[in-house]
Amino acid sequence: MPENQVIVIDHPLVQHKLSVMRSKDTNTNDFRNLIREISILMGYEIMRDLPMEEVEIETPLEKMKSKMLAGKKLCVVPILRAGTGFLDGLLQLVPLARVGHIGLYRDPETLVPVEYYLKLPDDMPQRRVIVVDPMLATGNSAIAAVERVKDSDATDVKFMCLIASPEGLKAFHDAHPDVPVYTAAIDRELNDHGYILPGIGDAGDRIFGTK
Repeated sequence: MPENQVIVIDHPLVQHKLSVMRSKDTNTNDFRNLIREISILMGYEIMRDLPMEEVEIETPLEKMKSKMLAGKKLCVVPILRAGTGFLDGLLQLVPLARVGHIGLYRDPETLVPVEYYLKLPDDMPQRRVIVVDPMLATGNSAIAAVERVKDSDATDVKFMCLIASPEGLKAFHDAHPDVPVYTAAIDRELNDHGYILPGIGDAGDRIFGTK
């Protein structure tokens, strides 16, 4: 895959659900259900290149050669806490995927991410890794999370988000030009507090009903 690649998943169902999520009138339960539904639709696209192998199976009528997933297994790594909103949908697609966790919070003064938790599977070099977070705003948290995943010797890494900013995409690809970004939208800009405009608000607060 070419460096600095950004894949905008513009399927009508994804775009419709994202528009509903953007509305300030969408309640916590609906927001949570919508992010699960979008994660399934986006996961379908991000997993399009999973390797296949031919195996022999037996239908009720005869034996045949058929294709199944092969090769490296999958690991989903949400950035806590909002990234966990993607998990239910992605695990519905691939129930046997492993899950790692990276805990980061953004210092409100410097906007620099501070790591407070890290737990990854032992066999990361053998796995395809999808790092997930709803927002790619400044890009700082995504950059730090992917760096920690690479520290585990993972070599096949993708990043998935709902919304990205132009500033965040540039920063991310300056740091990780080899990691493609899958997103449902690229919004206009960041405000002075590092929030995406027009954006969706604080995704974590909207998933968990906090402020």
